[in-house]
Amino acid sequence: LDALLEEGREGKFDFAFIDADKANYRNYFERCLALVRRGGLIAVDNTLWDGSVADPRKKSVDTLAIRAFNPQLVRDRRVEMCLVPIGDGLSLATKR
Repeated sequence: LDALLEEGREGKFDFAFIDADKANYRNYFERCLALVRRGGLIAVDNTLWDGSVADPRKKSVDTLAIRAFNPQLVRDRRVEMCLVPIGDGLSLATKR
């Protein structure tokens, strides 16, 4: 992602899919947001994390990272977003 940004590819993509280390979801999201065009879609996988994000007893590093990321995404005014409750959850964010 950083290489694409260094190449000046901001706003050149229609779609990005994030499914990587959960602790860096925000970092990946910021880079993808720069890379997708206005109206472009960013899909973020595993945002329900098999229901663990809603269970306060679950405290794995990945669970805590996703639990922190989700409300940031909901409040982000640069995108319109929805959560599709299939599989482990799929958040869809359209760049405004």
